[in-house]
Amino acid sequence: MNDDQSDQAPNGDPSPDDGDARVKALDARLKAARQQDGSHPDARVSDGADASYRAGNRVLADLLGGLAGGLFLGWLIDQFAGTRPWGLLVMMFFGIFVAFRNIVRHAGQTGG
Repeated sequence: MNDDQSDQAPNGDPSPDDGDARVKALDARLKAARQQDGSHPDARVSDGADASYRAGNRVLADLLGGLAGGLFLGWLIDQFAGTRPWGLLVMMFFGIFVAFRNIVRHAGQTGG
């Protein structure tokens, strides 16, 4: 064996004793570069995509909640007042109206 290969492991890599400080320094530099670059696994997705996802979920929740709430309240009115199916229909349309009002109001607040 040559003297310049004496500090290498059998697979040709530097021995852990000599390269440990260098590996730690390289890891620290890579971590800092990834955080600066934004490609670190812990880095957040861009705020624009995240905000759009939240807005879409809110629209879906408003639509489903307004429709389901209106149907439930209309069903309750029909059960107690005996106005089947008019209470259900009126409250369903009222729930849809409230859902669209909430969506439009939220769109006006966010400027989008």
